[in-house]
Amino acid sequence: MNAHGPGIGRLTAAIVAVAAMLPYLTLKILWLTGSSIGLSEPGLMNDPAMVGMNAMTFGMDVVALLLALSFTMRWGLRLPAWLVLLPLWVGIGLLSVVAVAAPVIAVISGLQVFGGGPIAPWIYMMVYGGFVGQAVGLMIAFVLYSRDRWPGVFTTAVNHPFPSPTRPLQAVIAWGALPVAVTIGAAKLAEAFGADTAVLVQEGLKGLLTIAGAVALVAVVRRRGGGPFWRPLVLVWLGSGTLFGWGLYLMIVKSVGGPLSAGGAGGLVDLFGMLTGLVMGMCGAFLLVERSGVRDVQPVQQPLERQYGERDRSTADHGHR
Repeated sequence: MNAHGPGIGRLTAAIVAVAAMLPYLTLKILWLTGSSIGLSEPGLMNDPAMVGMNAMTFGMDVVALLLALSFTMRWGLRLPAWLVLLPLWVGIGLLSVVAVAAPVIAVISGLQVFGGGPIAPWIYMMVYGGFVGQAVGLMIAFVLYSRDRWPGVFTTAVNHPFPSPTRPLQAVIAWGALPVAVTIGAAKLAEAFGADTAVLVQEGLKGLLTIAGAVALVAVVRRRGGGPFWRPLVLVWLGSGTLFGWGLYLMIVKSVGGPLSAGGAGGLVDLFGMLTGLVMGMCGAFLLVERSGVRDVQPVQQPLERQYGERDRSTADHGHR
């Protein structure tokens, strides 16, 4: 762990994330307290389903805010690992798609993509712009935080040996999840083709991340490849987090009903995606727990001066003999 506190990079990234969250949190507070700002239908946010969804998304952003703050404090390094990793896994799974898709959609379709409907265009621009800033800030802050707290993840290779009592179970889960995830990813890609720009970009990205994450999970469980462990881990993280996060969100939207449930949200593919993402995430959790002590068995590289100094002393001793 870094005993000197977070560096300027981690502080800056966390500040960017927090600044990007504040307009969204303010908007949610206004809507939850009866304001009709940015709405052409004042009664829209009074719908019980919308009140529940606004309360839920407000709570999610508060958790993200607390996590961003923890990345800037020394006590953040002492938090239980699951308390950091679980919400970040879900949050980054949701935000990564938005962070990539929103700018691409805006460039391809222009600002007209934000027009229409009961919500003013500037609301969409503010919310999705905030999501992009939040995603970038949180991801960078989390990476820098992780490098201080779990250095072994970044300094070891995929094929680095370590004790793994549950490795046979991990292999069964990873191989079992692979065909299901590939099928779900293919369904997402099929849905993307021929659709409008928004669906094309979002569902296409989800499909690619799903397939890549499942393939990467098999690779890290089998310890295939000599490259850095963090590279396939990123794909597993994004693929499983996207599956679970978006599947859970769409299933909640479907179950509560209301205006957001229109358009076929929360179908069978999303249900299986949520369950598959959960299984992949649990497999990854077992792997990370067992690999968490890998830094304790890394070979220590001695400085060149020390190596040559010891060699010279050994030569001199031999000469005296």
